[in-house]
Amino acid sequence: QLQLADSGGGLVQAGGFLRLACVASGDTYCIPAMGWHRQFPGKERELTALMTSDDSTINLDSVQGRFTIAGDMAKSTVYLQMNSLKPEDTAVYYCYAETICVSRVEHWGRGTQVTVST
Repeated sequence: QLQLADSGGGLVQAGGFLRLACVASGDTYCIPAMGWHRQFPGKERELTALMTSDDSTINLDSVQGRFTIAGDMAKSTVYLQMNSLKPEDTAVYYCYAETICVSRVEHWGRGTQVTVST
């Protein structure tokens, strides 16, 4: 079993910044990737940023240059630094992790609301 604890959302004005944090606990020895997805109302979740166990990172094009994923995969911890926030970034952000202990399984945090006002 794997548990993800995500936090750090809130209300911020456009142009501001927030930092999200996620810590995994439980079966952390078989995590090849951790990251963040976001979900807009009425839409499916979309990958926002991902970090792999070799420290490679992937960012959604719309957040490139504004959002940075960082962390320590050995400690099963990832962060999402979000700068120059825009109202269209308003969404619920979910911590995400894959495990491959036996087969590939996706895991999700509870989500944290990010609201960017004009």
